[in-house]
Amino acid sequence: MKTKHLAANKESLAVLKAVANKHRLDILRLLSVQPYNVNELADKLNLPFSTTATNVKKLEEVNLISTELVPGRGTQKVSAKNYDRILLDLFIHEEERFENQYVIDMPIGEYFDCYVQPNCGLVNYKSYIGIQDDPRSFYNIDRRNAQLLFMRHGFVEYRYQNQIPDGKKAEEIEVSAELCSEAPNHKEDWPSDITIWINDHEIGTWTSPSDFGGERGLLTPAWWNTNFSQYGMLKRWSATKFGIFLDDVKISSLSIEDLELEKHPFISVKIGVKDNAVNKGGFNLFGNRFGNYEQGIKLKVSI
Repeated sequence: MKTKHLAANKESLAVLKAVANKHRLDILRLLSVQPYNVNELADKLNLPFSTTATNVKKLEEVNLISTELVPGRGTQKVSAKNYDRILLDLFIHEEERFENQYVIDMPIGEYFDCYVQPNCGLVNYKSYIGIQDDPRSFYNIDRRNAQLLFMRHGFVEYRYQNQIPDGKKAEEIEVSAELCSEAPNHKEDWPSDITIWINDHEIGTWTSPSDFGGERGLLTPAWWNTNFSQYGMLKRWSATKFGIFLDDVKISSLSIEDLELEKHPFISVKIGVKDNAVNKGGFNLFGNRFGNYEQGIKLKVSI
């Protein structure tokens, strides 16, 4: 008996969604007896061909069944089961968690490249770095100590050491950061389309609703005026073989394979506002001693 083992992760969610449908369960039941083509399945289930084909495709996407061309009356596609049962493990052992993933928390000032347009600036825990609204300050050697960076337009790019072992492939990559829009001082109604790229592939865009201020962030130092940007929202972009997710909501069919993570000795992560963005409201990026979350730009790779 062949068993598909699932952990409590995005893959298991996709599989459970696929089987949470009577027609697809009926298809699995029939295929547990013998392989069938779509016409045969449609006849047995008394369903339209198009409905049956759609449900077969859903089961293929999560690898519960396989469909291949076989000789017959001409060449036809025949579907067969891949597993006899599904086992969901709700408990993740800590030793498994650390053996199969690595995490790098990048300080926000350690960017590899940038393109910056005013208004802009860099701030450490005690003072400004360089001159406010001068893009040249983003090349100041003290930028590595930045705890807040902001710009009206442009991007910052970070390069992380690629620690995926030779011969292995990443199952999931996740990027998280505390972000908000960038308005003069702060402004509640100030949307901005903030985009993430991994290895130059556009992962997705989040529309920040506000430049949050007026109330001090939990980590924001006392000298920083509360009328300025104070904190952001912690956003998580992730990629698996099932697609791209923003805070666990699927936003794209691009997959982790498209990112070619094993191709380079580094993994590039870029954060910015595109030239053609609908809401060009800039962005604030918070470090581990500013805002509400004690982290920089965190990269998590599961193998």
